[in-house]
Amino acid sequence: KLEDGTVVRLDSTVTSALMHEPSDSSLLWDAVRVMVRLLKKADTLVGAGLAWRDHCRAAKKRARKIQFTRGRPNRVQLYRELIAIASATLAYLKQATERLAVASNPLVQLWQAQVHHYRPLIERIIKQSERRVLAGEPLPASEKLVSLFEPHSDIIVKGSREAEYGHKLNLTTGRSGMILDLVIEAGNPPDSERLLPMLERHIAVYGQAPRQAAADGGFASRGNLTTAKTWGVRDMAFHKKAGLKVEDMVRSNWVYRKLRNFRAGIEAGISCLKRAYGLARCTWRGLDHFKTYVWSSVVAYNLVLFTRLKPT
Repeated sequence: KLEDGTVVRLDSTVTSALMHEPSDSSLLWDAVRVMVRLLKKADTLVGAGLAWRDHCRAAKKRARKIQFTRGRPNRVQLYRELIAIASATLAYLKQATERLAVASNPLVQLWQAQVHHYRPLIERIIKQSERRVLAGEPLPASEKLVSLFEPHSDIIVKGSREAEYGHKLNLTTGRSGMILDLVIEAGNPPDSERLLPMLERHIAVYGQAPRQAAADGGFASRGNLTTAKTWGVRDMAFHKKAGLKVEDMVRSNWVYRKLRNFRAGIEAGISCLKRAYGLARCTWRGLDHFKTYVWSSVVAYNLVLFTRLKPT
């Protein structure tokens, strides 16, 4: 009895994944050290006899040099050497996989599962480094792998801000401040493409469209406004008008100011979620755990808010 869903506000934010700032050299270095770790484990399982060389130090040395080297020709040469090291280590790993293919030991099967997980990612890292650095080919963000350990992470760029690596979240809150809906997006869809799906989800839960809704300027478009009105939203206010007239969005300037100020309150809620409930950065690994972490933060936030708002 605290929230009827008749007045809502929408906004988006980003939760970072547990990863460092990506670069081609750091990804290649990560790939080599993971493969060396797997090869050492394979040696233990086989009882020696595997023919391979530990290129870990050589890979780390070149990755460090790339960070402090100026000039594309010098960097490209170092990248060639680093890619050659990663490719050679990958060849050792393939040989070890063939050697252990017939073993039925549970520990070997666990090792094979790890190789099955990492090997396609490592091949992808080597390929994208060759395309980006050696061939100078630009890759779209959707094709880039930014982490060997958190491969689900997306590249999120909002406006002129620095790129973030994790997942974009779209949130809906009500007058009570409680989070009514949350969507963990795949990729980096524009806000303008997510307003109507969020309203559809709200209608599915509450059985009707909200009477009034307020959203950030990124959600604004003529098509979104027209469709929202058709669905039954009486007043649809965007923080930035984006060429829309106030009289087209709401009934009066007074209503527009009220809804615009109401929308600003979601910023405080997002700030609280990030500062007090850990939503700024997920500390759990894997996509499923990422989603669980985000929802746990939101549920905890809602429970605390509920106890504060509940009448005595």
